[in-house]
Amino acid sequence: MKHNFKPIKNYTTLVIHSTDNSFGFGYRKDNNLESDELFMKKFDNDLCNNLVNDFNKFISKENLQKVNKISVSTGPANFNASRLIVVLARTISQQMNCPLDSFSSFEIIAKRIASKNNIFTNKKAFWIYKKLKREGFIAGKYEIDHNEQKKEDLFIRETVVPKFIKECKSKELFFEANYEDKEDLKELLNLSNKNLLNTNLNSWQNVFPLYPISPIN
Repeated sequence: MKHNFKPIKNYTTLVIHSTDNSFGFGYRKDNNLESDELFMKKFDNDLCNNLVNDFNKFISKENLQKVNKISVSTGPANFNASRLIVVLARTISQQMNCPLDSFSSFEIIAKRIASKNNIFTNKKAFWIYKKLKREGFIAGKYEIDHNEQKKEDLFIRETVVPKFIKECKSKELFFEANYEDKEDLKELLNLSNKNLLNTNLNSWQNVFPLYPISPIN
């Protein structure tokens, strides 16, 4: 996936995100961080209906019509939540004739993990993993891609999409996935804005939830 760092004006981005036990929406105008509007909520017993209701409360029809770009997280996360938010994002994208792209949940948290563990300095590739209840792990691999002049231009490239593995190899770097709702929503907005030019109007057709394992795990 190519990343474009050139600022683009008059763009409004909408993001939809979920983790193991929460979901949220984010909204940003003209890539201005001060314009951010965020909504986060823990799952309840009727996520299917409440997801749409909460979305309608979050964004007005007027602001929704201004959206030029949508991004959604595809997991690995709660099985039903991933499916529902991807369906919602695809539907909005199709109806509004608006580009849609996606990022794995691990790719969204990768920069934060790299910062906390000094990966930017040693420039090593690393894995992010999530231990399964039964056996094995879900893991994705990431490496640093950056501008030598500016640290703020550092970003993470996902080289292995999160998948099932039986064990973590001791010779490689592994960090456990941890979600921070507010920070993850902001990072999804950042990734969405950096990728503005790399989607097309029919891109919603290529966005699917990520299911490295069956729902029973």
